[in-house]
Amino acid sequence: MPFFLDVKSAISRFGWQFKQRFAETKTALNPSLQPSSLAPECGIRGVWIPSTDCQVLTSKQRIAEAMDFLADTGFNTVFPVVWNRGFTAYPSQIMREQFGCEIDARYQGRDPLGELTVEANRVGLKVIPWFEYGFVSSYNLKGGHLLAKKPEWAARDFNGNLLTKNKFEWMNSLDVEVQDFLLGLMLEVARNYPVSGVQGDDRIALPSEGGYDEKTVARYRQECGREPPQHPKERHWLHWRADIITEFVARLYRELKAINPDLLLSLSPSPYEWGLLEYLQDSPAWVDKKLVDMLHPQFYRRDFNGYKQLVDRLVGEQLSGEQLRCVSPGILLANRGSNYSMNPELLLQVIACNRQSGIPGEVLFFYEGLRDNGNALAEALKRGPYR
Repeated sequence: MPFFLDVKSAISRFGWQFKQRFAETKTALNPSLQPSSLAPECGIRGVWIPSTDCQVLTSKQRIAEAMDFLADTGFNTVFPVVWNRGFTAYPSQIMREQFGCEIDARYQGRDPLGELTVEANRVGLKVIPWFEYGFVSSYNLKGGHLLAKKPEWAARDFNGNLLTKNKFEWMNSLDVEVQDFLLGLMLEVARNYPVSGVQGDDRIALPSEGGYDEKTVARYRQECGREPPQHPKERHWLHWRADIITEFVARLYRELKAINPDLLLSLSPSPYEWGLLEYLQDSPAWVDKKLVDMLHPQFYRRDFNGYKQLVDRLVGEQLSGEQLRCVSPGILLANRGSNYSMNPELLLQVIACNRQSGIPGEVLFFYEGLRDNGNALAEALKRGPYR
């Protein structure tokens, strides 16, 4: 069931404050228990916490300060990065056994995810760990240490080259062994930490130029009785591969719920239909088949009209009114590479657009954007829609 469908009935039965305090008390008495997955009636007020261009995870003190700041601003959910550049931000048994490195070297001797869950629960924030790199192995490192050890995991383009897009190098998302690896990491977090769910980024995907490795070609030949076409966006070939990604999402959803039915699966695809054509993400199918609890399409536009066009298309063409309850779009606050910083007026405009369109929440990218210009965006939220 989508995340928001049962919120009002739950709140009316128990009351939000009672449920929140009860969940925190249970967690304090037994840290292995999952916190309540309820959120206030206002919907998700979330923010991504990366490790690139962001200092939050570099110390326990900075984590505590950030959680205080976000709670005071009016947020209710944080999405801290736990998987990028081929490493985890928590001690991982899977990474230790398969690659001999249980945690990112930047965090040796610490557990940033463990520290963050403690501090977030202290101030009433829900935690949904963010697997930023998904099926990506590395950035501009020719596959990095993952593919150096397991070259058979590499995704391939039509010419047999390592699949690379925008300098990101990809594992083969269509390979069951690769899927097992990423699924294992996500379930490892769900089992071992008091979190409200897990999030796959826009890299629960595969660039549509991929799928030409020997194993995938043999599977396509066996199932479809023909060779993959040279054109990567040929309709049948495109949808056949997108369906394999959807099958992975379904498996992730099932296995997450088997751990705890209250755990939430959150995905953050590129806007449809671009995300389908470029990255094999059939996000409307994920919603239609009830494979996600929360969907955060990355509506990263820097002008209001561009943002509103994406919302209008989502509401008018892609999802029904009830389905919109699980949607909370991603909003771009800042981009350090281009020195972009959103102004408060635009942020308030796009949030108002969400509410007028029946969209109950949003997730903001990223934390440091809230602190720019003397906390200007955070102050606008605190005085306005998040007060």
